[in-house]
Amino acid sequence: MSYRDIIAELTEAGLHPARTIAATQKETGKELVGCVPYHTPDEVIYAAGAVPVGLWGGAPEFKLADRYLQSFCCGLLRAVVEYSLNGTYDCLKAVVVPTFCDSMKCTLENLKISMPEGIPVFGMSYGQQRKIKAGRDFTISEYKRIRREMEKLLDVVITDEKVEAAFRVYEDYRAAMRRFEREAAKHPEIVSSLERMMIIKAGLFMDKALYTKKIEQISQGLSEEHEGSFAGKRVIITGIMAEPPEILKIFDESGLAVVADEMSLGSRLWRAPARNDVDDIYERMMYRYADTEADCFMYEPEKLRGQYMLALKEKYNADAVIVMMMKFCDPEQYDYPIYKAELEAAGIPFLYMEVDQQTTGFEQLRTRIQSFCEMLM
Repeated sequence: MSYRDIIAELTEAGLHPARTIAATQKETGKELVGCVPYHTPDEVIYAAGAVPVGLWGGAPEFKLADRYLQSFCCGLLRAVVEYSLNGTYDCLKAVVVPTFCDSMKCTLENLKISMPEGIPVFGMSYGQQRKIKAGRDFTISEYKRIRREMEKLLDVVITDEKVEAAFRVYEDYRAAMRRFEREAAKHPEIVSSLERMMIIKAGLFMDKALYTKKIEQISQGLSEEHEGSFAGKRVIITGIMAEPPEILKIFDESGLAVVADEMSLGSRLWRAPARNDVDDIYERMMYRYADTEADCFMYEPEKLRGQYMLALKEKYNADAVIVMMMKFCDPEQYDYPIYKAELEAAGIPFLYMEVDQQTTGFEQLRTRIQSFCEMLM
């Protein structure tokens, strides 16, 4: 199979999560544990012999979720609750929910009621004061609590050696994604905006060991291509996730290439490298979280996100930044005025778009995107 065939395969996998998850379960024979974003302890779940699969919302018609969540809760979490009620998540063995924002805390408690009986829901809390020992120790204690829950649930013993092996699998994945990011940015004429983001999304629904091999094949294939010409504009996108995918299709039709991202369903998944000077596996996991910068879900008085995007612009020779603001996402909205001022001060063109996974009409967005493209010419 050529690397271009793998691009097409993973693009389809990202566009059809339910189908991909079913294929993963059939291919691996492993139990599936749902992980509500963000920063779930995937390595601990993987060490238990299960596959962590991302629960990143979708576009259902809301019929049941409004019994539990207010209408001004973000569409991602409302969709998660809707799917828990309509049977979509019945294939899961358990669900793990971090609690980074108020809506996620509500979702955690609601899922305990809305998930079918027999499918447990576990909360995962992180020490927001992650730069001090007390915060780091608390986060480690939470990783170990989830380990104990997985041991009881799956009737397995999770040794430190198993966690270390799982961590290596995930570090290989993160290294492969950093390379893919670099190689794809060199070839926007080959990897479209839609393909780039759906390839990334596909990794949420597959066994990471198998997925990483496919990503490495794509990166190797791209590295062997002569750098081609691209007549459009190169952009960085920021936000929670680049959805609905119809917006990315408009990017491609308008000659916009996403060459880098600052997103939760994107580079935030892999950009923080692990420390090599730490021996304890749980400390290594914790430091990956503690060393993460420029993430709206983490306590950061310095607010480095704008500076991070300015550095991305230089690194990837981008022409502009597009803000894909998830509707009703408080952590994202709190950051926006700060990095907006920094982008304006640096003279960086940017487009602000409010997006919702459940959007069905795209003509207004199409007009705004096309107008922005004309402004960049």
